[in-house]
Amino acid sequence: MKPSEETVRIFMKDRFATENGAVIEEVDDHYAKCSLKIEDRHRNAMGAVMGGVYFTLADFALAVAGNWQEMGSVSLNSEIAYLTAAKGEKLTAEAVCIKNGRTTGYYKIDVRDEYGNLAAAVTATTFRVSK
Repeated sequence: MKPSEETVRIFMKDRFATENGAVIEEVDDHYAKCSLKIEDRHRNAMGAVMGGVYFTLADFALAVAGNWQEMGSVSLNSEIAYLTAAKGEKLTAEAVCIKNGRTTGYYKIDVRDEYGNLAAAVTATTFRVSK
């Protein structure tokens, strides 16, 4: 479902991600889909999308998925595999909760390019600092 205005307002405080173009497209129970329009500022010296862009978008999707209903989850560990250079003008990160435990969670985040190619795969463990 589309994010509420309140959800968008809350996550605008994630300034590094949002000032670099990340936006929330969808949210659901421990799920988020976020996107970013690729601009020249996102490219490295070889003209490809900088690795940090993939990771920032994935991390933003993780933050939204884990916190949009109730704040308090932080990332403990994340691992990213860069699989292919993004093509097109947009990246999309889809975060899905695989395991939501009492204090920890485990998420899988796929980052795809405009054509649906899996550009990066991320796994992340979260910790609930408050409940």
